[in-house]
Amino acid sequence: MKTPVLHTRRLLLEPYAPADEEDFVALFQDARVGRWMGDGPAAEDEDRALFGRIFTKVYAQDLFGVWVVRQGGRAVAHAEIKPSPTPGVDGHEIVYAVAPAAWGRGLGTEIAEALVAHGFGALGLAEVHATVDAANEASLALLSRIGFRHVRDIPEDDGGTTRLLTRSQASGSDRGRP
Repeated sequence: MKTPVLHTRRLLLEPYAPADEEDFVALFQDARVGRWMGDGPAAEDEDRALFGRIFTKVYAQDLFGVWVVRQGGRAVAHAEIKPSPTPGVDGHEIVYAVAPAAWGRGLGTEIAEALVAHGFGALGLAEVHATVDAANEASLALLSRIGFRHVRDIPEDDGGTTRLLTRSQASGSDRGRP
């Protein structure tokens, strides 16, 4: 299934276009965002290569959904729902990153809800996962508010901890769809 366009009350999630590269790189190069993504901040050339792989690999092979998130025509976030790369986790996980200029307006919640609704609806998933750095209190609180439950902690090689959270469709926590 090709990455569909998704709509929420205030946001448009659409597949990236090549013209979105600067917005993508700026988001991931912002230290306040990059610290929570993957293994932490990456070099600019690595983020540009990652952006290129969205087209040459993810979209070309129809691997999973990756979106630029726009509000009023401006890129404000990044979103994904993909097969989980976390060992011992069978299923899909959501990923989102909101530009600091858009923090505090509930956009992360709106994005996460849209990803969960897409997972439960179009993808037919019974549950959706998220992995979050244990120090990322804002994201942990957001996911808890929308029905994700802590499953286990995953120790990291650098001494940190990643929290595995899951939201199950069967639990009835699929409320407040966008």
